[in-house]
Amino acid sequence: MTNPDTSYPIGTPGQSWGEAERAQWLAGQRKQRSHADDVLSAIDRLRDRFDVVEYGRLDYAGETYPLLALKSRDWRDDLPVALVTGGVHGYETSGVHGALRFAERDAADYAGRANLLIVPCVSPWGYERIHRWNMHAIDPNRSFRDDSPAEEAAALMRLVAPVQGRFLLHIDLHETTDSDESEFRPALAARDGKPYEPGEIPDGFYTVGDSVNPQLPFQQAVIDAVAKVTHIAPADARGEIIGSTVVSPGVILYPVKSLGLCAGVTDATYVTTTEVYPDSPRTTPDECNAAQAAAVRAALDHALTAG
Repeated sequence: MTNPDTSYPIGTPGQSWGEAERAQWLAGQRKQRSHADDVLSAIDRLRDRFDVVEYGRLDYAGETYPLLALKSRDWRDDLPVALVTGGVHGYETSGVHGALRFAERDAADYAGRANLLIVPCVSPWGYERIHRWNMHAIDPNRSFRDDSPAEEAAALMRLVAPVQGRFLLHIDLHETTDSDESEFRPALAARDGKPYEPGEIPDGFYTVGDSVNPQLPFQQAVIDAVAKVTHIAPADARGEIIGSTVVSPGVILYPVKSLGLCAGVTDATYVTTTEVYPDSPRTTPDECNAAQAAAVRAALDHALTAG
């Protein structure tokens, strides 16, 4: 899917936003769904199976959001640790609900094999506004670095810090949507005072591996499992997906740590970011959630088998 170039209604072309533009943008954001109803209630239903850890709390203009993680109740220091994250971009719905679906339906299968740390919704304010950014117009998924400007990212970094060196796996669940081109990329260009260059949205699921540590058989195991649930994104005419070379069917690579991506928050052996396309006429919201859960299962199965 490709969109024509459009001008963004906030800011002056060629000039990055100041406080006035950020305030104008924030004034336009509206709560559209409930983190408490959709996410916290689902976590509450899992309290008999997991330890629920509050690893931080956001206070945004008088609204308070607890940051919650699900932790294996049978945690053992001799087992590897697997991190599952969703909702780093709050608008990417299946990342949140795919993580919860895995926790509810599949996590028990890994008891005694791995310690699970599941963070279903890293960005609850963004979840409620169906937005990519936090309330300060900052993308948490470019903020996983020292002195992070995004509290969502900083809190997750504090959560994983005591377990660094023990992570076998990190899978970060995302979506690529039509709104990336209709709203979020134009907004990014306007915020940073840069020209907006239209792109193409891939139709289907793909993964983003770490260019420093690609682990292509691992990436392919995830792709193969998800292909049984939903369709895999093909390369475009240039052999690319979102501007990056396809190195294996449905797989591209990013330098995740240098970009400050959530996928670089650990030193796990196996790392991937999933991307589904919920706006495709060939899929449904439930299928997207199922694809995310299937990706987590496949990632764990491969990592635990390969070691």
